Amino acid sequence: MRKKRVVIVGGTGYLGQHLLQSFADDPVSNSTLSLAFTHHSVPPPHALLNAVPHALPFHVDLRTGDGLSAISDAFGEPDVVINCAALSVPRVCELDPEAAMSVNVPTSLVKWLSSFGEDSLLIHLSTDQVYEGTKSFYKEEDEAVPVNVYGKSKVEAERFVSKNCQNFAILRSSIIYGPQTISPVPKSLPIQWMDGVLAKGETMNFFNDEFRCPVFVKDLVSIVQFSTNQWIAEGKRVQLLLNVGGPDRVSRVQMAEAVARARGYSTSLIKSVPSSSVDRGVKSPSDISMHIAKLIQTTGISPTPYAEGVKLTLEAKASS
Repeated sequence: MRKKRVVIVGGTGYLGQHLLQSFADDPVSNSTLSLAFTHHSVPPPHALLNAVPHALPFHVDLRTGDGLSAISDAFGEPDVVINCAALSVPRVCELDPEAAMSVNVPTSLVKWLSSFGEDSLLIHLSTDQVYEGTKSFYKEEDEAVPVNVYGKSKVEAERFVSKNCQNFAILRSSIIYGPQTISPVPKSLPIQWMDGVLAKGETMNFFNDEFRCPVFVKDLVSIVQFSTNQWIAEGKRVQLLLNVGGPDRVSRVQMAEAVARARGYSTSLIKSVPSSSVDRGVKSPSDISMHIAKLIQTTGISPTPYAEGVKLTLEAKASS
């Protein structure tokens, strides 16, 4: 029996690299799955290629679909596609809404995938920023009322995927945090950034009125792998929408305090300020904490508490 084919779109990004590493390190996946991944802006780094030598890289432009046919020609028709690619910086999206829509709404990817019939699954990463932010612990059935272009592009993406894909799992992720990747990503990682700032012993402002449910990256990887393995094992029709967050609703102040406690820094370095004190050039929802009972019930995975995830992240940083 042939190996099942899994394509990770955005494989050189933060989540993409963690997924590639996890699939490659899993003996079961190694024996049952063939891996490929896409990259866009830069060639795949050598460190990543060396760590996942059996994963085939493909250059793809999601805006136009250029490069997708090369995957099906050289790798084969995929059984599972995991879409991690996005223009995900809200301020950048606000400055260029057209680019946000062209990248974040996976039109070309879905059309390519749909050409293979009903035997494939799309796992699509969305965001908690689809919610308006006027209450706590949003459920999946709550109305999506985004307040910025990034959120609007992701809502449009969800609608396009659910309308045009026979089988899909849409994962609305909160802030993703955890260890650095095999090949370090250029963007600032939240825990590492907070650690670096607090280590200098200087006072720093943190928002006290914006709340999220940060998710440990290895939990998100486990959820994606669960969805992949279940689809491959059962092949039953899947049309799923899940909130994917950690169990704790925290502000930026509380996030920084957990880092300070784990490191032994003085929490007096953390100055609590309202988000209105800074003009970020984009509107940000106040409270997009999420209810995750459906996630736990569906996958059997209970996400890591935030304080524990912080300790695991800092331990990984110390050992690297």
